[in-house]
Parts: sequence; structure tokens; C-alpha cells
Amino acid sequence: MEPQGQPRPPTDYGAYVLEVLNEMTRRTSTIDQATLRHCLGLSSSYLVADTATNPTGGVVSWSAGFNRLVDVLVALHARGELELETVNAASKACSECWTVAGNWRGLDECREGVRRVAVRLKRLLDENGRTFGGERVYVP
Repeated sequence: MEPQGQPRPPTDYGAYVLEVLNEMTRRTSTIDQATLRHCLGLSSSYLVADTATNPTGGVVSWSAGFNRLVDVLVALHARGELELETVNAASKACSECWTVAGNWRGLDECREGVRRVAVRLKRLLDENGRTFGGERVYVP
């Protein structure tokens, strides 16, 4: 427990995601998509935490983490290894972050970052833009 009066260090989604990815690849050369889904599931919480604990750099740290995860998804897709469940988790994360950014004061600018991520994810979908590998994708 931290002594009273001592400020807590700011959260940093970018650093967290990097740490998870480094640990994952240090143990094996494969990407554990269940772990990626877990990280994606934390994105909206980190959006609030990063921006609340670091008003000047929180948007940047959150965006770095979210985009780094999408970079991994794009690479997995290029290798033919991306799972539908992971695409669904990314879609849900975008939806949750969009909602948070629209409902929390001062986070409106984050919506543009969510929009850019969503555009990148949409490129991974089948030609119809609604399925991945012939299966329907999570849509809020």
C-alpha cells in the first residue's frame, strides 16, 4: 500500500501492451490470441485510466497501445492466422472505446483514433465488409 499523499504513477496502455507482447514472444515465437483478446478487452478501461492519470500524455499512451494491438492483428491476418474471435474482440473494443470517448468529458478527440483503428480493422474483413472468413463479425 502506498503512503497517503504519494501520487500514484500514471497508467500507460502502450507500455502495458508492449510488455505483454514482449513477454509473449519471449516465451514462444507464437502469438497467443487469447492474450490479445484480453488486452483488447482492457482498452476502454485504459482509455479512462490513461487520460485521468496523465492528462497531458494519456491519449498518446492509450492510442499507442490500441494501435500496436491492431498492428499485430494485421500481421496475423497477413499470415492467415487471425481468428474470428480476435476480430470480434477488436470490434467490441472499438465500440466500447467509441462510447467511452463520447461520454467522458475531454475524450472527444479520442474518437478520431478509434475511427482510424476501425478503418484498419474493416480492411481485414471479407469483401462484403460484414464477415470474416465467411462468419458474421460482432457489431454493436
